[in-house]
Amino acid sequence: MFPEVDEIRKRRKRLGISQKKLAELVGVSQPLIARIESGKFDPKLSLVKKILKTLEEIEGRATDARTIMHSPVICIKTNDDLKKAAKIMIEHEISQMPVLENNNVVGSITENSIIKAVLERGSTAESLRVRDVMEEPFPTVSPNENLSSITRLLLNKPAILVVDRGEIRGIITKQDVMKFLTM
Repeated sequence: MFPEVDEIRKRRKRLGISQKKLAELVGVSQPLIARIESGKFDPKLSLVKKILKTLEEIEGRATDARTIMHSPVICIKTNDDLKKAAKIMIEHEISQMPVLENNNVVGSITENSIIKAVLERGSTAESLRVRDVMEEPFPTVSPNENLSSITRLLLNKPAILVVDRGEIRGIITKQDVMKFLTM
């Protein structure tokens, strides 16, 4: 058995992917991955290399926010009304967006902020300004931030902005992380 075979299970576990997912990416069956990892099957060198190459590709993607982020980022301005915010969110199938004033992020608006405004104001909520219901800005990360840091932030925040040299490059939501896992 090749020494690299011992590394397969460790690397797969460290990346947090299942045997089934690895098998799909490599183009083999899950039971074959299980037998290789358990040492009950001595694979050809070409298969070991294919598995290791797949793991390297996943490791490369997993360390970089730019591979997970969604771009371009749809934003709204503080002066816009809530009706416009709701229309944009419905049209683009998003549940949150950054709020800008003079091209600077000053807050965020979410489905929850809109629902709370409707709860408090009823149908007159549509004329409220975004600045009246916005929440704190989303946290920011650099484009090379790792998946572990991103997912920790998303446990308590609806979204994260990816910022490079003061410019918004992308946004990461829980949905984006889930899409990444299913790639």
